[in-house]
Amino acid sequence: MSTLYIADYIYVNDQFEKDKGIYVVDGVIKEIGPKNKLLEKYKGMKMVDWKGKAIVPGTINAHNHSFQSLLRGIAVDRPFLEWRDQALYRYTPFLDEEAIYTGALFAFGEMLKYGVTTVSDFFYVHNGGVASDEAVIQAAKDLGIRLVFARTMYDWTGAPGSYRETVSEAVERTRQLAIKYQGDPMVSIQPAPHSPHAASPEMIKAGHRLAKELGTPFHIHVAEETFEVDETLEKYGLRPVHYLDSLGVVDESMIAIHLVWLDDSEIELLGRKKASLAYCPSSNMFLSDGVTRIPDLLKAGVRVSLGSDGACSNNRISIFEEMRMCSLLQKVTRLDGTCINAKQVYDMGTKVGAELLRLSTGEIREGMKADLVTLDVNDLSLSPKTELFANVVYSLQPNAIVDVVVDGKLIVENRKITTISEQSIVNRVDSLMEKWKSTTN
Repeated sequence: MSTLYIADYIYVNDQFEKDKGIYVVDGVIKEIGPKNKLLEKYKGMKMVDWKGKAIVPGTINAHNHSFQSLLRGIAVDRPFLEWRDQALYRYTPFLDEEAIYTGALFAFGEMLKYGVTTVSDFFYVHNGGVASDEAVIQAAKDLGIRLVFARTMYDWTGAPGSYRETVSEAVERTRQLAIKYQGDPMVSIQPAPHSPHAASPEMIKAGHRLAKELGTPFHIHVAEETFEVDETLEKYGLRPVHYLDSLGVVDESMIAIHLVWLDDSEIELLGRKKASLAYCPSSNMFLSDGVTRIPDLLKAGVRVSLGSDGACSNNRISIFEEMRMCSLLQKVTRLDGTCINAKQVYDMGTKVGAELLRLSTGEIREGMKADLVTLDVNDLSLSPKTELFANVVYSLQPNAIVDVVVDGKLIVENRKITTISEQSIVNRVDSLMEKWKSTTN
């Protein structure tokens, strides 16, 4: 299928250019050029005229827990461990396949409306197999979002039983899914040993080996809370990054999540080993985790992407929001308005995230996947148009997001999801909450 998209502005070559067009064939960008030239060249071709709009690449949510959208608002204004126990652990027993599918529809549907075209879902409620994993994957396929399924490998005995697997079970089940979806343009499977706290040394090393075997990155929470630093110091005599390095897993395949509590030597090591970060500023603020030293990590050579984290620890799941939060949080923490800029955080939420996940998206460029978002340039939050790029990063509101294309398919049109009824998603969530309420009372 071929489509020519034209608009008032297109973000291409790191800037907004006027009166350009994008020619897409079978979900891939084939040509970008002046609108009039493309209209003449592809006369008679299906054409979508997005007048009054700007086209930007879809954003990349590099870290999320989809099922946590069901728990949004349940345990707010609590310390981290109390939040974990009262939200995650309390409701985990109710997370069967139907609930997990509903949670994923809910999370991914909301993200799509906020301009997320790719999500990395760090999922750990396996319930002793892969059926729950498949429920998440099915929700992504039904909606039409691009999914990196970061299958969590978790063997800490203090966690609910539905999270836990042996090392051999985690490896075999993750490999099984990876083989099944190998070559699927919309689903990628990547190993994700949970953290130094919740995955044994053997599990972490197994996740790293499997990532090498599959040719993917691996994902791992690192140094989100001070108790995790204290724990690795007590058990291994090493800070978290040095501990992981002692296991031989700190390298270019590691996407660390959070990295809040690091010392200078850990930052230097991460940069030298070419590791990466999925940074979740709003979640870190919500849970009072602390502030990751983003300018120092960037200076050391660590590549940084953006994630929303789960919607019960944020509680929004917009990467445009995380661009703004990343910049403002770093500026106020450093008392330096120049320590990070709009272009850096925009790239974190688009092309850098795609690069870290090893996907051909995140940019409007020939050969890339046609994952596109349109913005209403007449929305008040984007005025004045003379400062359009800065306004996308610092002032854009969700109502300015109009259309979302994923893999060349129109998934959100005029602010409405086209693939699944939004009301049906809300009804599923409401029904589930009523069921849980009657069970827990």
